[in-house]
Amino acid sequence: MGTALTYTHLQSLEVRNPFDNQVLKTLPVDGHDDVLKALGILSSYDYRLSGWQRYTILSRLCVLLERYRPELRRTISLESGKTLSDAEAEIHRACQAILLSAEEAKRINGELVPLDTVAGMDTDTAMVYREPIGIVAAITPFNFPLNLVAHKVGPALAANNPVILKPSEATPLTAIRLVELLYEAGLPEEMLQIVVGSPEILVDVMCKDDRVRKISFTGSVAVGKSICHKAGMKEICMELGGNDPMVVLADADLDAALPIAIDGAFGNNGERCTSVKRFVIEDSIADEFIDRFVTATRALKVGNQLEPGIDVGPLINTRAATDIKGRINCAVANGARLRCGGKRVGALLWPTVLDYVRNDNPIVAEETFGPVAPFIRVADFDSAIEMVNDSSFGLQSGVFTNDLGKAKAAVA
Repeated sequence: MGTALTYTHLQSLEVRNPFDNQVLKTLPVDGHDDVLKALGILSSYDYRLSGWQRYTILSRLCVLLERYRPELRRTISLESGKTLSDAEAEIHRACQAILLSAEEAKRINGELVPLDTVAGMDTDTAMVYREPIGIVAAITPFNFPLNLVAHKVGPALAANNPVILKPSEATPLTAIRLVELLYEAGLPEEMLQIVVGSPEILVDVMCKDDRVRKISFTGSVAVGKSICHKAGMKEICMELGGNDPMVVLADADLDAALPIAIDGAFGNNGERCTSVKRFVIEDSIADEFIDRFVTATRALKVGNQLEPGIDVGPLINTRAATDIKGRINCAVANGARLRCGGKRVGALLWPTVLDYVRNDNPIVAEETFGPVAPFIRVADFDSAIEMVNDSSFGLQSGVFTNDLGKAKAAVA
């Protein structure tokens, strides 16, 4: 496609509000030829933006993000299902990412390297220049439709790299708006193109086209492996999910741990790779902490993400909520105790607390992307570490303890 808003095909994509499944907008769908056209535009552009120009454009974008904050907050919330407060937090993070990118655009320097460590080159010096790598393919997920786009596009543009952006087909409206604002900030369209549609088609073309020099992808392990298999000699940067544990030891300050645990499990509707996916807790304090956790969970308000005061909105679609509901049922069938939640209406899934969960159950053995808090009881610190490490994931972990020795041992 020629620009962010010009489409030339027949198929369409309906972007829906997860809460009521109402169509927000219908977009044309890009295909194989549109990706090739976008790459042709990006690869034919031979004008280099100076560091000052890149800094200025990205700085202007920060101003525009602030100017259109209410509009962006509503768009993010509408298409992703996250609450208005979570959408507001996402905009803040995105602004920070763009601001940092703007500053770094002025600091991409070379260096002088003395060569006097090589015989016969006593007076020689090498000059090192940092050059753009080339076209970057930025492939982003649904759960942070602004922030994760900003985290990929901002640094790439700061380093003077053209970008082809493929946002999630579930949440493309925020990404399209960001591209519009970058154009408004002065970025040439030849530096940034966006394609919307089926990842099976669009990502496949990006992976196989030699004009793409780097791929930045956030998403599932399965898709990440597929991209690596197809990408060949391209540079690849990936973040492929997590199964993040939070350990609560017997000597922990439970008052401090509780609010962090609640936000960790249910913030952003539980749809983030760094959400707490499993709680590993010493048995001696488990009853007290889980009781308090259940009380706090029951106080959370569930509903229309656009209403003030809502803590947990709908998941990205009914299919996702149905899948997690199935995992909850499976856990209960295998001995877990449902303490609260478990209710599903459409894409809404009430925050769920499960006790006595086995570590081999799919709800904790795999990445569960939703508002579920499974508790695994252990006898002691050593058992907790063993349980945490019994996973194929390793993105993020946390431990609550007042014993500095145990804290250091946990990260060793």
